[in-house]
Amino acid sequence: MARDILLKERWEVLVLKLSNRFSDGDPLEMDAIIYLVGVQELGQYHRKYKKDDKLDLMHIAICRLLEPYGYYEFEFFDDDGWPHYKIKENLPPLKAGEQAVLMKEAIVDYFLEKEFID
Repeated sequence: MARDILLKERWEVLVLKLSNRFSDGDPLEMDAIIYLVGVQELGQYHRKYKKDDKLDLMHIAICRLLEPYGYYEFEFFDDDGWPHYKIKENLPPLKAGEQAVLMKEAIVDYFLEKEFID
C-alpha cells in the first residue's frame, strides 16, 4: 500500500512539473508524457514531427520505459539517429488499469533516473 501511495505522489509531482514546463500548467496526460520521453530519447528537440513520427516516438518511449523491466532490449541507432529495440519478452495480458499502473511506474522510474524528480 505504501508503494502505491509513493507512486501516486511521485506521479502527481511529475505531472505538475512537466505540465508547468510544457503546457502552461494544463495537466499533461500519460500519452503526452510518453511522447516527451520519446523526444528526449531521440534527442532531436527542435524539429517538427509528422503524425507517423509521433507514433514512432511513442514507440521508442515505451520500449525505453519498459527496457528495465526486461521486456525490450536496445539494439542500435539507425543512420538517422533513431534508436531501435527488440522484444525480449512479451508483456503479460494486463487489464487497462494494470497497464496504466505499469506505465506510470515505468515513467516515474525514468524521471527518477534522469533526476528530474526525487
